[in-house]
Amino acid sequence: MSAEKYCFIIPNYNHVQALPSLLERLSHYELPVIMVNDGSQPELARQMQTVTDEYERVTLLHHSQNQGKGGAVQTGLRYALEQGFSHGLQVDADGQHCLDDIDTMLALSKQSPETLISGRPVYDASIPKHRFISRYITHFWVCVETLSHRLEDTMCGFRVYPLAPVTELMNNVRLGRGMDFDIEILVRLDWRGVPMQFVPTAVIYPQGGSSHFRLVKDNVLISWMHTRLFFGMLWRSPKLIWRHISEVLL
Repeated sequence: MSAEKYCFIIPNYNHVQALPSLLERLSHYELPVIMVNDGSQPELARQMQTVTDEYERVTLLHHSQNQGKGGAVQTGLRYALEQGFSHGLQVDADGQHCLDDIDTMLALSKQSPETLISGRPVYDASIPKHRFISRYITHFWVCVETLSHRLEDTMCGFRVYPLAPVTELMNNVRLGRGMDFDIEILVRLDWRGVPMQFVPTAVIYPQGGSSHFRLVKDNVLISWMHTRLFFGMLWRSPKLIWRHISEVLL
C-alpha cells in the first residue's frame, strides 16, 4: 500500500460565496480539508465557520490578523505535515480553479510522489488584462531566475505539494507571505532540484467574484521578490547552467 497521505489546503480571506459548492465538490474525494481563515472580517469568518461545521473532514484554522495568501498557505502546509500528511493539494476559495482536474493531479502525484504537480492556466476572456500582462512579465523573469524554461507557470495556486521538501525550504528560507509566495516557492524549489510537472487547467474569473490582488502593493512585492531571486540566481548560475547542459545531453 502507498504511504502517501493527501489532504486539501485552502487559504481563505473573506471568500464565502463559492465555499458551499467548493466543499461539496471536494467532499466526494473523502480527503481531509485544511482551510485557513486569514483574518477575514468577523461576519464572514462566522459564515465560514458555519459552512465548514457541516463537513466532518474540514478543519478550519484561524489567523487573528490577515497575513496574506502566502502566509495562509504556509500555515496550512505546516499544519498538514504536523498531522502526518505527505502531500497537500492547494485549492483557492474563490471558485477560479477547474476542480475536474483534481483527479489528474492526484494520479500524477501518486505516480511520482516526489514531484510537485502544478496547474498551468488556460484562460478565457474573463481574465483582467493587467493580470494577463503581469503573468507574461513574471514568466520572463522566472526564466531568467532559473536559466531555463522548466517552470511553465508560477502564479497558479492549484498545486499538489510534496510536504517534506516544501516545509524544509520554509524552515530555512523566509518566503513571501503575499501573492509573491506562489512564484517564489517554485523558483526556490527548482533551485533545489525538486521535480515539477504542469497540467493544463482552465481558470476563470467568475462574474461578480472578488480578487484580493492589490494592483500596486502586490506588484511592488513581486518586483522586490524578482530582484532578490535575480541576485540569488547569479551565485547559483554555474550550478544552474551545468544542470541545463546535463538535461540537454540526456
